Amino acid sequence: MQIGVDASRLAVQVRTGTEHYSWELLRALGQLDQHNNYVLYCNRTPSALPPLPPTFELRPMPFPRAWSHGRLSLEMLLHPPDVLFVPAHALPLVTSRRSVVTIHDLGFLYHPEAHTRLQRLYYRLFTRLSARRATHIIAISEATKHDLQRFYRTPDDKVSVIYHGVHARFRPIAEREIVIQALARYGIVAPYLLFVSTVQPRKNVARLIEAFAIARHSFAGVRPPTLVLAGKRGWLSEQIERRASELGIDQDVKFVGYVDDQDLPALLNGALAYVIPSLYEGFGMTVLEAQACGTPVLASNTSSLPEVVGDAGLLVDPYDVQAIADGIARLVNDEELRMSLRERGLRHAAGWTWERTARETLTVLERTAVL
Repeated sequence: MQIGVDASRLAVQVRTGTEHYSWELLRALGQLDQHNNYVLYCNRTPSALPPLPPTFELRPMPFPRAWSHGRLSLEMLLHPPDVLFVPAHALPLVTSRRSVVTIHDLGFLYHPEAHTRLQRLYYRLFTRLSARRATHIIAISEATKHDLQRFYRTPDDKVSVIYHGVHARFRPIAEREIVIQALARYGIVAPYLLFVSTVQPRKNVARLIEAFAIARHSFAGVRPPTLVLAGKRGWLSEQIERRASELGIDQDVKFVGYVDDQDLPALLNGALAYVIPSLYEGFGMTVLEAQACGTPVLASNTSSLPEVVGDAGLLVDPYDVQAIADGIARLVNDEELRMSLRERGLRHAAGWTWERTARETLTVLERTAVL
């Protein structure tokens, strides 16, 4: 069987959520599947690839713009695979007779203000079209599946929920020198609370900063923690960054920008706690990564986050600044709570593997190919 994959997200320079998903899933499929042949369609040759066996063929197909709906559509018209797999949201306008698409979230419907006008138009049009035209859909959480049914009336049997996994590099690090060196590269001084994601309104960073400003007054330690915000700048990030200065705590809030994949486990290990009071998440991969490192987690009680956090973290109302502040204060002041969340988080994260994600995805692809 030939499985075509839109692998264009492997060619980006900076990987965020959907790019990490594509990379880790293909890596795991390469280890798992020795029987099928894969064609990886890219708009340009990636600078790096995950380890893949000879049954995976990279097919760069340069095109100036609208690559998916132009060049990939042409390839589907001329040389369609048995099944096309698109790991992120949008099928090409022309696709093979059988197709599977992963829809990560419908956050643009809940928080349109977090996207540019052009992004909103694109997501609204092509996510709906993809949900309608795909032979089968993979949703990365029950919350996303529920949204597909609510907004697009997608039949229940057309959607499979397949969760993300956690890479083995996310683990407790016993060698403290590794953590110390990583912190030094980003100018981070312990103790600190860590947030990792694109800095944009949907991630609720402004309220997090406001909550941190309130919580500082109740920190019991001799040396209060700083708030470290890691992630590339996104839509309206300048307004968010100004909020710390407006509150007079810019010395206690540190924006470190994008963190290299290899440094993230060390930064998570060094953190007092991981905080992500996001307004909406299709999954929230960094929550599991933090738990796998033994880092206590504070997250929102909305969208998919309760599914992912389980009983191994504090859940708060992301719209209630005081609730976020109270949660931060509890984590900072209560060492026994942090140790309890650490142990629960390690147990919880242990069951989430990319091998499982790949196995369940392969089952969907093989089943779809013979429909």
